[in-house]
Amino acid sequence: MENMKNKIALVTGAAQGIGLACAEAFAKAGATVVVSDINNTEEQAQKIIDAGFSAVSYKCDVSDAKAVDGMVDWIVRKFGRLDAAVNNAGIQTPQRPMAEITDEEFDKTVAVDFKGVWNSMRGEILQMLKQGGGCIVNMSSQGGVTGFAGQAAYIGCKHAVIGLTRTAAIDYASKGIRINAVCPGVILTPMAESLIRRNPGVEAKLVKDIPIGRLGRPDEIADAALWLCSSGASFMTGHALLVDGGFTIH
Repeated sequence: MENMKNKIALVTGAAQGIGLACAEAFAKAGATVVVSDINNTEEQAQKIIDAGFSAVSYKCDVSDAKAVDGMVDWIVRKFGRLDAAVNNAGIQTPQRPMAEITDEEFDKTVAVDFKGVWNSMRGEILQMLKQGGGCIVNMSSQGGVTGFAGQAAYIGCKHAVIGLTRTAAIDYASKGIRINAVCPGVILTPMAESLIRRNPGVEAKLVKDIPIGRLGRPDEIADAALWLCSSGASFMTGHALLVDGGFTIH
């Protein structure tokens, strides 16, 4: 599949897990991928290059609006344009009831999980307006359409990402910019694998409510994000695509 051939794509939160899978998928589809994260991504970008594809690393804190603007400016100076973006960077709050979440924990979650998407979208959209179009995918969650005990700040942000996606999609649909969201279910990321190793039996509990009967893989989320940015989804905008093994219909 080379539906992103000669395109420039940005993936935030790409050091591991879903973000890294997205970077790899876009690269395999022919894009030059900017592998961005608050942590260093030189090793990840090099592995993509070693596999015969095109990538560069860029360190960026998406909660810092100036840093995000600087990243987009750098991409445009280096490559001339930005065709696709996956705004994946995010964190989770410690699991506890809403009234026990501290102001600091709340503010940090909002700064990354919601304002980070806001910052990224603004910079991406301004560039895409200049060049006449582009595609954006925001990473929400199955929690963006449901509730989840002990995760009020995180879940609130994921709901907000869907609202932002839908509204911005209306704002820019006539400008050639498509904006969608992906809502992953429980995915076997390094974080999930660590949790399973520390807590025998937790995987069975997680799988119990997934009709397909297993956890998802990062590449399955990456494929959804890639498709939403491809010509195959040319009539889709403002959609929140659930990729959750059927959890939300259970």
